[in-house]
Amino acid sequence: MKSSVLATLLFLAAPAALLAQTGKTPARPAPGRPTQKTVAAPAAPNPEQVTARAEALTANMQKALALNPEQLEKVRNINLISVRGVETARLNYRQNVRKMSSVIDDIGQSRLAMLKDVLTPAQFDKYQRKREEKMGVQSSQAAQGNAVPGLPAGQE
Repeated sequence: MKSSVLATLLFLAAPAALLAQTGKTPARPAPGRPTQKTVAAPAAPNPEQVTARAEALTANMQKALALNPEQLEKVRNINLISVRGVETARLNYRQNVRKMSSVIDDIGQSRLAMLKDVLTPAQFDKYQRKREEKMGVQSSQAAQGNAVPGLPAGQE
């Protein structure tokens, strides 16, 4: 219970932390001198696009995992938060690909942790298998399954 609350809070705080300022106060311009134009704040993600992506994710998960109404609402919220965070990271870190990748990976890990708390073990296992299949990642069981060609079993 504590981990799910902590993960939710972390996930909700991530977009706000991404938008937080550095805390430095700008220097005041000297009287009579024209002020410099400040750089515009990063654009917020398009709410319609974010909602559409989150709804599409949720619909696919509903179809594949047969979510009950309570799970459906929780998964919808998790997907909405995740998509919003990823889109915000893409806008804020488009010039720093490594940072963007790191932030998006963190969002993905938080999303997995929250989904694990909402889905049944069987649903989560099915979700993980489909996810690994889609991403082209071999599970640890598949990697251990076959012997090296040309060697007898046990001499790898």
